[in-house]
Amino acid sequence: MLTAKPAASLPPDRLGRLWARTKAVLIGRPLAREEEITERLSKKKALAIFSSDAISSSAYATEEILRVLVLGGIAALVFSVEVAIAIAVMLAIVAFSYRQICLAYPTGGGSYSVSKVNLGRTASLVAAAALLIDYNLTVAVSTSSAVEQVISAVPALAPWKVALGVGAIGLITLGNLRGIREAGNIFALPTYLFLGIALLMIALGLYRIVVLGDTSPPSPEQIEAARTHVEGLSLLLVLRAFAAGSVALTGTEAIATGVPAFKPPEGQNAARTLVAMAILLGVLFIGITFLASSFGVLPVEEPVRKTVVSQIAARVYGESSIGFYLFSAFTALLLFLAANTSFAAFPRLAAVLAVDGFFPRQFSFRGDRLAYSVGIIALATIASSLVVVFGGSTHALIPLYAVGVFIDFTISQTGMVRHWLQERPRAWRSRLAINAFGALLTGVIAV
Repeated sequence: MLTAKPAASLPPDRLGRLWARTKAVLIGRPLAREEEITERLSKKKALAIFSSDAISSSAYATEEILRVLVLGGIAALVFSVEVAIAIAVMLAIVAFSYRQICLAYPTGGGSYSVSKVNLGRTASLVAAAALLIDYNLTVAVSTSSAVEQVISAVPALAPWKVALGVGAIGLITLGNLRGIREAGNIFALPTYLFLGIALLMIALGLYRIVVLGDTSPPSPEQIEAARTHVEGLSLLLVLRAFAAGSVALTGTEAIATGVPAFKPPEGQNAARTLVAMAILLGVLFIGITFLASSFGVLPVEEPVRKTVVSQIAARVYGESSIGFYLFSAFTALLLFLAANTSFAAFPRLAAVLAVDGFFPRQFSFRGDRLAYSVGIIALATIASSLVVVFGGSTHALIPLYAVGVFIDFTISQTGMVRHWLQERPRAWRSRLAINAFGALLTGVIAV
């Protein structure tokens, strides 16, 4: 009687060796725990890794303001710069708060650590939940916005919108599984390329507006009509625009969460990096909003999606010029890599929660490259699902994104108020006043 010959299979030991070699090629050789200190980040690399999310938000925050103000008529856009300045003031308050968190809580965890010490378990778990949701949405929003930048420059890619987003998340996941120092090497260049070309765009735009008088503002009649119309709507429209544009602050908390990833002295290096990030973000955000207002730029959906920043770049550099395509490429690349902020911060927060017994203990284990592999893979899976479910629409994802961010801001600053009341260091009253005002402001925005 003939019997079927069993299919050929590799022995378990050979399978193990094959898997080890595959991992070594994709991720790199295993690192010893003693090598962890060599994986720490300098301030320049940390600015690229932890600030890319916050800096990249300048690519879509202005657009969210304009989407609201245009409801009051085109001339209502004259308020966009004032709204942006108000948001920049709030950024300064939040950045100051998180700078103090970096110095006071250098073990990382950000608002979770602050609220656990000062507000108790329940508040700390709410803060942690808000942060974890924020990090997942950071990945989804950043990749979706990046794809929209690509489509603005190359409309033929529109049918592949979701696939491009999911594919980008996969590549970022692979980069982070190789370890945080290598992630810094990979992601530093795009961040600084974007900063260079965006700051150049703002400078050239200001030259064209101030020196050459190249503006396209609404007519005086439209402006006067819009001011009357907005006053009739009370402050609701402006407040909505302020809340929508406050998405520019997303990512500010990542540095405070990832303090242990910095080279010693961790707290001081993280605090200085946070200040640099806040200054850069403020300049970019106000500059881009001013250019959009002066050039009369509005979001375009039909027949082809065109983002506000891509329209500004086309006006400054010239449509179909090398400068325009370079700006589009660097912006899209930064937005893709801005998701890396979450890949640096989410696994660390999950590890802290796992050590405290609120997350599965597997999240506290380091992989071969001393990265928190379980947290990285979980983040990639959830974020990819969000991109698919929301069809890769940045505008649809942002409301969910902003809610988690501002709940976290409010809890962390409330915790710092309690911290100042208990510790009472030098100039504690002024610090307490700033954090109390910031907590009230971010709480209103969350509502």
